[in-house]
Amino acid sequence: MKRTSLYIYIIVLLAFFNVNVNAQGQKREFRGAWIQSVNGQFLGMGTEKMQKTLTYQLDELKKDGVNAIIFQVRPECDALYNSKIEPWSRFLTGKQGMAPAPYWDPLEWMVEQCHKRGMELHAWINPFRAKTKTTTELAANHIAIKKPGSVFPYDGLLILNPGKQENRDYICNVVKDIVERYDVDGIHIDDYFYPYPAAGQSIPDDAEFRENNNGIKNRGDWRRDNVNLFMKQLYETVHKAKPWVKVGVSPFGIYRNQKSDPNIGSKTNGLQNYDDLYADVLMWVNNGWLDYCAPQLYWEIGHKAADYSTLIKWWNRYAGNRPLFIGEDVERTVKKADLNNPSINQMPAKFKLHNELPNVKGTVLWYAKAVVDNVGNYQNVLRNVYWKNPSLQPLMPFIDNKAPKKVKGLKFLSVDGDNVLFWTKPKGKGWKDEAVKYVVYGFDGGEKINLSDASKIKAITTECFYKTSPTDFSKPKGVYVVTALDKLNNESKGKKINVKKSK
Repeated sequence: MKRTSLYIYIIVLLAFFNVNVNAQGQKREFRGAWIQSVNGQFLGMGTEKMQKTLTYQLDELKKDGVNAIIFQVRPECDALYNSKIEPWSRFLTGKQGMAPAPYWDPLEWMVEQCHKRGMELHAWINPFRAKTKTTTELAANHIAIKKPGSVFPYDGLLILNPGKQENRDYICNVVKDIVERYDVDGIHIDDYFYPYPAAGQSIPDDAEFRENNNGIKNRGDWRRDNVNLFMKQLYETVHKAKPWVKVGVSPFGIYRNQKSDPNIGSKTNGLQNYDDLYADVLMWVNNGWLDYCAPQLYWEIGHKAADYSTLIKWWNRYAGNRPLFIGEDVERTVKKADLNNPSINQMPAKFKLHNELPNVKGTVLWYAKAVVDNVGNYQNVLRNVYWKNPSLQPLMPFIDNKAPKKVKGLKFLSVDGDNVLFWTKPKGKGWKDEAVKYVVYGFDGGEKINLSDASKIKAITTECFYKTSPTDFSKPKGVYVVTALDKLNNESKGKKINVKKSK
């Protein structure tokens, strides 16, 4: 089947199965993608090839409508950035502690590249994991070598002991260093708190429990308290350094099973955040120790132990006190058949659930390379249907709800044969009022100006100009409207200009 025919076939199928193909995404929607390093995908690449690979991925993801990259920069108490606290990661250079050559700073580079494309960059760290199973040699300045008593072994891993306040301080110091030195938009942590249970293994924290139990008699409650203390400290650390930097977590997809908690548990039968990882995610959400939550719902609709439909509805019901984004497994989505029509995959049914649930404000794709490789045609459908139109980030009024002022001096000029819009950055006092990005809308002459219509967005840019296109309008005359966005994506009022269609 030819590509054009394939697109038409897909859209016809989506329309038939009750997907509104005209509602191509919301105007505000978190559209993230995880780029991980711990799987070794960058090992042995070298500077030039890794930059080329990431450039290609970012260009493709931009075309797919992705507006946020979650980039793994600390897999095992190491760094894919220039750190004076922790060693260079072996997942970058092949040997922990060895700097990249030719030298570069991947985090600094990724921040620049993402911002150039109008994307956010969230620095993803693994807070407590100090060594993965496949790492055999640690650098001399690694925390487990400098302070071996700070970690405990578990199933081939080394874990920074959450029961030690000095470890919680250490992680927060690492995060503070990242936030202060890099222009990141978010700090993102995943589901590694206490380790995933392994048969025949026990967590060696008897001494800490005896000495630092704070009067808590139940071991599980004490471990949860340790993680709660860390989450509160982490949130306060980030926002004290830079109030606009978002703190997000992507927990395991099940909070508690109904058999563990008949009142709040989900009708599932799997590992639990609360009971097995000692992560009380709902406490963090309800206490405002997060700016967003992105549970990893990597299962399919109809999974016997962890049904996707059951879980997304559960999270929508209980985690709405903070923006809720859903972690999606691309490969599993396209490999599993729709329950009502086995001839198609589950992508339409999952997106339908997203659109129906009011507290779901976005999606994070696991993982970026699967999208770029167009596994199961996922990228084509994403690009041509669901995320065809650009989207702004969801609002976070609990951090800031004041919009910047309007842009100034909007002009339409001819430059070397191109028609270009120019404007001037509005004045602002402090981070809450400063304009950092701009949205360009295009409307046909005589058409009602509606800035809620995402299909009218022509560009989201950090530049103060926009090179227009003849396809921006269908009529001889049109209207451009330019708005300003601050660091929390609050949008100013529009500044408009009437123009003739570009040739």
